[in-house]
Amino acid sequence: MKYGFWLPIFGGWLRNVEDEQMPPTFDYAKQVIQSAEKWGFDTTLIAELYLNDIKGPEQDSLEAWSTAAALAAVTEKIEIMTAVRPGFHNPAVTAKMAANIDHISNGRFTLNVVSAWWEEEARQYGGIFTEHDERYERTLEFLDVLKGLWTQETFSYDGKFYQIREAKLAPKPVQKPNPVLYAGGESERGKQVISAACDAYVMHGGTVEEIERKINDMKQRRQATGQAPFAAFGMAAYVICRATEEEAQEELARITDVKESSGYAGYQDFINKSQLETQIQLRDYSVSNRGLRPNLVGTPEHIAKTILAYEQAGIDLLLLQFSPQLEEMERFAKGVMPLVESLREASHSLS
Repeated sequence: MKYGFWLPIFGGWLRNVEDEQMPPTFDYAKQVIQSAEKWGFDTTLIAELYLNDIKGPEQDSLEAWSTAAALAAVTEKIEIMTAVRPGFHNPAVTAKMAANIDHISNGRFTLNVVSAWWEEEARQYGGIFTEHDERYERTLEFLDVLKGLWTQETFSYDGKFYQIREAKLAPKPVQKPNPVLYAGGESERGKQVISAACDAYVMHGGTVEEIERKINDMKQRRQATGQAPFAAFGMAAYVICRATEEEAQEELARITDVKESSGYAGYQDFINKSQLETQIQLRDYSVSNRGLRPNLVGTPEHIAKTILAYEQAGIDLLLLQFSPQLEEMERFAKGVMPLVESLREASHSLS
């Protein structure tokens, strides 16, 4: 199991808690990622939104790509996975930028390809926002251009959305043949595109049974394309780790005391403009990315056993959210991560 975390670029993850003591500043992001590297985390995911989806569109947030480049220069080991939305980017320029950050990081830069869902944000920032399936058609061409420029000496492309004429990109990325392309999607068209064109599949939080079904389905879809298996299956989850179950449940009650803030605008667009497999509950509004569904809430022992159940189901990357970030990440790294290892070893020795 690899442990990743969402970089706190929005000032937190809780829509019902105004001040989470994790400011959306580069200084705080740098402190978090450098601490995470020391504590044994493997990956950080930097969301790409130009408006603040958690605290409200009028609140501060960090831009993903410039933040990624800056953090690549002040870290040594951790993977920096940055979201990219084709409707906001020129694919040739994106390929160049990604190759450059891959060199800054010495091969630690990866992409999470997101086909977009927030129509109001696209209106404000001049992004391209079309019907659902057409967004995935654009994504497929976007990925064709990225991979072509990363691997071919001279690249041309004549698509519906993009035209490239004898373009050269040098230097190529450090990673061969390309930086890992992660993506998540629940619609039929989304799964088709991801199976055909991406390297790894990431999911919102779900129960062990839900996640196992999704992984098995995507493994079959991938096999049908004739390509190598997916490099990883990842899942988002929110962690509440406490000494007792009662303390954990008290914190859960505090953060799910639903109060509709201006952050509700982006949430509404997400559930209305996406084709989702799972009915969204109002409690999911409290914590982004369905982070409470995996139930990583309780004692270190409960959380460690639950993580091993997801590992058995096929998850090999957790993308975790914490609040406040530094304090809770340290608690998890020191209390849960070693326990997962010891429980795994104990189960192997018994078998």
